[in-house]
Amino acid sequence: MTVRQKKQELLEAMQRARELEPPSFVPNKLLDTLIERMQLKNDAELCRVLEVQPPIISKIRHRKLNVGATILLRMHEKSNIPIRELKELTNASALH
Repeated sequence: MTVRQKKQELLEAMQRARELEPPSFVPNKLLDTLIERMQLKNDAELCRVLEVQPPIISKIRHRKLNVGATILLRMHEKSNIPIRELKELTNASALH
């Protein structure tokens, strides 16, 4: 398999994963709310507070990575926002 074929296969897998997400999945609302409530400036500062590498937040924001239990728990621990509310933010309507 060539590099081009591998890349294409990866892109197709990512697209299939996005299609499985609920249509209301809006990670930007979650990340923006965390930044606002924690009085942070941007994603880079959020990364430092959550102690995660910048690509993690970038991939979540661009819907290439789901918000998993580990990062959700860390968001809760650092922000004191209840996990239920954090989960609701990921499913918030796009009307906001």
